[in-house]
Amino acid sequence: ILMFNFLQTNIKADQIKLAYEYKFNDINGGELKLNKFKNKVIVVVNVASQCGFTKQYEDMQKVWEKYQDQEVVMLGVPSNDFGQQEPGNNQEIKNFCESKFGISFLMTEKVSVKGKNAHPFYIWAKESYGISAIPKWNFHKIIINKTGKIEETFASITNPSSKKFINALEKAISK
Repeated sequence: ILMFNFLQTNIKADQIKLAYEYKFNDINGGELKLNKFKNKVIVVVNVASQCGFTKQYEDMQKVWEKYQDQEVVMLGVPSNDFGQQEPGNNQEIKNFCESKFGISFLMTEKVSVKGKNAHPFYIWAKESYGISAIPKWNFHKIIINKTGKIEETFASITNPSSKKFINALEKAISK
């Protein structure tokens, strides 16, 4: 039985490095250091404007509005890695998100989230948490807890307003 545990693909490795060691550029080109969010829960979602899951932007915004006062940070990370569903430049992405969904949570510049060219945050996520941290499609979700470690990940099909996601978010908030 012990041997079987070593064969599981989603064993949490020692998360020696923390999310706080990483930074993005925001959608306006400014620096966005994750260490600015110490002791907060950070929800990182790779997003795309032309995806079947794009309507999740609406629920991301609702979750952000409901939980921002409880030390939750929502971070949208535009990526064109899946189906070429984010072809626009940063300004086009920003305009789309603001006009179509009224997005007010943080957005990064467009980056790669998988493979050898993945943003360093996503490489860390894979190395520190396992394959479930690797986005398989747009709107993959990673919850970073208040200590800077990955708490849980969710596939694209899990809506941010779902009971499963909200339960995990509230658990991370309460820790």
